[in-house]
Amino acid sequence: MGVDNLTDRHEPGRMFNTSVSRSFTFEASHQLTWHTGKCAKLHGHSYRLEVTVASPLKPDGVVIDFGDIKATVTKHVLTEYDHAHLNDFLPNPTAELVAADIAERLLGAGLQVSAVTVHETAACSATVHVRDT
Repeated sequence: MGVDNLTDRHEPGRMFNTSVSRSFTFEASHQLTWHTGKCAKLHGHSYRLEVTVASPLKPDGVVIDFGDIKATVTKHVLTEYDHAHLNDFLPNPTAELVAADIAERLLGAGLQVSAVTVHETAACSATVHVRDT
């Protein structure tokens, strides 16, 4: 039995852009010395990272294999970020700049990310949306 190809069934001229996301966790510390509140002190977070890849569906009905996302994120992000002191490689490791750094690393590794979200807590996150140039 063949693969059901959505592109064979949709209305002519209609293009679908589909996104898939995979979540990861890592532990890291940081310090925002310029901050006027408690974030000026050395502290850590149990970060949750969400990586989103978007594109038209391939003929097999997927955007990208979730395992490929995992392999790239593990190799190019988690090996350095997990159990690290973020100030050692980012001079101002805000959630926004951490998300941007991760997006740059993944784009440099060839992963066509459309968004990277970094959750510092269950209630606080920052998202970088990658624009086409």
